[in-house]
Amino acid sequence: MATSQKTARKPNAAFMKPLTPSATLAAVIGSEPLPRTEVTKKIWEYIKKHDLQDPKNRRNINADDKLRPLFGKDQVSMFELTKLVSAHLK
Repeated sequence: MATSQKTARKPNAAFMKPLTPSATLAAVIGSEPLPRTEVTKKIWEYIKKHDLQDPKNRRNINADDKLRPLFGKDQVSMFELTKLVSAHLK
């Protein structure tokens, strides 16, 4: 039988490593190098601040002039968001 010991999870170092956003992404979140978690948080802050979630289907994000070059189209699902943003991080 397995013992039920709780071990604290260590944050993944690669996940927390600050990454530099591309010029396209920097237009939305700033040019400061940030960990992926912060990049995602800042993009969602921007989406909520500018009310860009589709009112009929909240899982979709409508692109404004700053997000359109990042997404490459007028609307993306929240599931595509991470993949699209990852392409703009170094």
